[in-house]
Amino acid sequence: MSRHVTILGICASLQAGSSNLTLLHEAAGLMPADVDFTIFEGLGDIPHFNPDHEADGAPDRVVQFRAMLQAADGVIIASPEYGFSLPGSLKNAIDWTIGTGELAGKPVAVTASVAGLGRGRRGLQALLVPLGAVGAVVVGGEPIVRGSGARAELGLLVAALIEAVEQRESVE
Repeated sequence: MSRHVTILGICASLQAGSSNLTLLHEAAGLMPADVDFTIFEGLGDIPHFNPDHEADGAPDRVVQFRAMLQAADGVIIASPEYGFSLPGSLKNAIDWTIGTGELAGKPVAVTASVAGLGRGRRGLQALLVPLGAVGAVVVGGEPIVRGSGARAELGLLVAALIEAVEQRESVE
């Protein structure tokens, strides 16, 4: 890489012991030395999206979230599947970026930590809809089954995200 790269991790589960959060911590150890990796920890504190709140300025947590997205060269989202869809807290956070464009053209890797094959796919498919609405460039999209092969699969996803960031930089 020609310069220092920043990647933002987002865990869509609000559960303290989430396997998706564990997956993001594992991703931190797979990042190249010249990549700064941070996990956003305030998803549950983002208020419900309401465009009326923009008139007086966005709430502080939204401002922080947008700033972290803006500063990031790429994003990795680890999201569980809730009710065959994505968690409402993640959809809500993405909604706050619709009018401000922090994810437009940005590489966003998506995955889910799952217990077995066939799990998590519908949630990730649902996540593609709002990411498409904000113009994100999606990388990956397959769940990662916990176990012996998970680290290798996660490593491939991290490498694909870094490659997408480098490709975006070479075009700009």
